[in-house]
Amino acid sequence: MKINKFKVHEKGLNRFFGPLEAKIMDLLWEKEELSIKSVQTHLETDKAVSFNTVMTVMNRLADKGILNKRHVGRSFLYSPMLSREDFLNTQSKELTYELMDEFGSSVVVNHMLDALQNVDEGLVAKLEQKIKDWKKDR
Repeated sequence: MKINKFKVHEKGLNRFFGPLEAKIMDLLWEKEELSIKSVQTHLETDKAVSFNTVMTVMNRLADKGILNKRHVGRSFLYSPMLSREDFLNTQSKELTYELMDEFGSSVVVNHMLDALQNVDEGLVAKLEQKIKDWKKDR
C-alpha cells in the first residue's frame, strides 16, 4: 500500500493522513478492531464528529487497502492491514526509494549520514555490518 502524499511539514501520522484519518488509525492500532460506531464514540471524547463522516473516512481507508473491513452481523468491523510499525517501515522504505530515484543514491545516503548526530556506537556497528552483508551478497 502506497501513500501518495507525504507531507514534509507535518508531524507523525499527519505526514501520511489527514487529521481525522490519523486519529482513526491511532485508535485502531490501539484497539485492533472496532465498528464505525465505536470509533465515533471514542473520537467524540475530544469533539463531536458525525457518524457519516467517520463511516466515509473509514471506508476510504479500507478502499485504499489501509484498513480491513469484515462483515459481522448487521455491521462491519475494521482493523489495520498492517501494524503501526510495519506501516511506518513500509512508508519510510517507499519514501527512501523515491528520494533515491529523484536525487540519486549518493546524495540521499550522504544526507542521511549527515543527519546522524550524536548517534550511539551500537547503531554505527549495525550500519557497518549491514554494509558488509550487502557487499557479500553482491
